[in-house]
Amino acid sequence: MGYRVYVTRKLPEAALSILRTAADVTVYPEEDEPVPRARLLADVAGTDAIVSLLTDRMDAEVMDAAGPNLKVIANVAVGYDNIDVAAAAARGITVTNTPGVLTETTADLAFALLLAAARRLTEAERYLRAGRWRTWSPMLLTGQDVYGATLGIVGMGRIGEAVAKRASGFDMRILYTSRSRHPEAETRYGCVYRPLDALLAEADFVVVLTPLTPETRGLIGRRELALMKQSAVLVNVARGPVVDETALVEALASRRIFAAGLDVYHQEPLPMDHPLLQLDNAVLLPHIGSASIRTRTRMAEMAAADVVAVLRGEEPAHPVVRGWRHAPQQP
Repeated sequence: MGYRVYVTRKLPEAALSILRTAADVTVYPEEDEPVPRARLLADVAGTDAIVSLLTDRMDAEVMDAAGPNLKVIANVAVGYDNIDVAAAAARGITVTNTPGVLTETTADLAFALLLAAARRLTEAERYLRAGRWRTWSPMLLTGQDVYGATLGIVGMGRIGEAVAKRASGFDMRILYTSRSRHPEAETRYGCVYRPLDALLAEADFVVVLTPLTPETRGLIGRRELALMKQSAVLVNVARGPVVDETALVEALASRRIFAAGLDVYHQEPLPMDHPLLQLDNAVLLPHIGSASIRTRTRMAEMAAADVVAVLRGEEPAHPVVRGWRHAPQQP
């Protein structure tokens, strides 16, 4: 067959079967741990394609270790901040991602975090499991109302619109801030544009959905958290570094804001000595935003299909960078 593909983590068989139609496939056999760096650099040597995950740093060193045959890096994620796209472009390597397919699944998770943090659901479950529930009490574990509250969306992309759709079912007032206006969201869901500071001051719930870029790193810091209501809830399902974690811990510990729901962190997995784990007003999940069986399988299939397209000299469906190395070659 000639072509070689390296897959950095065990993926659903449906995706691997697609890859095998066009190439010999090598898969790092572990499902629950990233491939060690030294092994990654050794394993990619001579490959024509890499299927990567957001836990894999795809930089110039990896690309050069793969060598001149590397034509495509297909990231099984929407975000691609783990890939040095400038280095890929300079080397003529195509980069693809998996947009769209995880929109609804991630929006479900974002709204679940919002509800859980508002109504103290994980705290209440721990309370029950610890045997502390003795009787019904009028103010026991009381939280914040979601119905009719004001939602602020930071980053109005596809997932933002899907969250707005869910919020409309709760009769929420919806504010948003973004690099550009979204007239369709304004018309369909009644979303109202606000600059970030105004949104933070008005919203009862703030959901962070912006991609991680140099401009958005640390976007929500100590100053921004101080603008929020004391009764407000912050939800982050974007990337951990968009929120200043140290400032957030301080705001939660001092009850400067009511609660937070987090699916992403500066360091993943979250260290067991991290101060967030000591806070009862933080709902913490292990980066499972798109983790439904159907969605994760479809993401892997999309990445595989893009790899096959590039190897066949065709245009991939989801390019981030269009390289010049994917012209048809004799294997």
